[in-house]
Amino acid sequence: MERTEVKKNFSGKLHQLPKAQIKTDHVEKIEAVCRLIENSSQLPPLQELAREAGLSQYHLHRLFKQVTGLTPKAYGQAHRRKLVQASLTEAGSITEALYQAGYSSSGRFYEEADQTLGMKPQNYRNGGKDSTIYFALGKFSLGEILVARSERGICAIFMGDDAEALLADLQERFKNATLIGGDSNFEKVVAAVIAFVEAPADPEKALKLPLDIQGTVFQQRVWQALQKVPAGQTVTYSDIAAAIGAPQAVRAVASACAANKLAVVIPCHRVIRQDGSLSGYRWGLARKQALLDRESP
Repeated sequence: MERTEVKKNFSGKLHQLPKAQIKTDHVEKIEAVCRLIENSSQLPPLQELAREAGLSQYHLHRLFKQVTGLTPKAYGQAHRRKLVQASLTEAGSITEALYQAGYSSSGRFYEEADQTLGMKPQNYRNGGKDSTIYFALGKFSLGEILVARSERGICAIFMGDDAEALLADLQERFKNATLIGGDSNFEKVVAAVIAFVEAPADPEKALKLPLDIQGTVFQQRVWQALQKVPAGQTVTYSDIAAAIGAPQAVRAVASACAANKLAVVIPCHRVIRQDGSLSGYRWGLARKQALLDRESP
């Protein structure tokens, strides 16, 4: 017996699995493995997960990725990330949050929380309070541009027609952070970003600045795959889904592209529909076409 199964992965999006590929008993086994991962204080070894599912380690790894869009390890990391976020929001103290998220030591908690949240746990708990984001607005050939940098690196590159709207978008993303207009030194950073955006195929304009890429495990896999697409080439959502080993997660890939905060650096403008037409673009289809035109050989 086979069925169509819809699963929700930790990107928060749904993707559908075709009847011809996923059997009911296989889906149920993967669901059982997901529950085991979620209920374990540490990620069980792949061997233990395979034993739980009654599958070989290779078969489990392949099937798990096909059903959820993630590897067992990435699923575990995504689940832990959600626990960290929820516990920091709900708990009465950082220490309480530590244990609610299933950590037995503060060292591991702070190490992983810092990596997954993009800021220190205390700052996340306060909605970004005490975090400082430097930003600057500028103009380039396709309109207005906003560049922002956290203590880790460039965290936002927005494009549009209205500078105030770009700033409002930044304020919404970092609600409680301290936003500071960049000084003359930061203007050099903005100039480097604009030079890259204007000519992403020019090796002399390559962006050599640190990036602060914040997103779910699934989103980061999509964005990493996009960064491998050379200027002058295009791919489809299906191509990216296949490249990350989740061929059925096409809709989730499209959602990850829409969530991209680093225009051109993560080149979601190079993703087109299967028929070659342009798909949606956060910063406008006209701007997307212009970016593709200037990258064409």
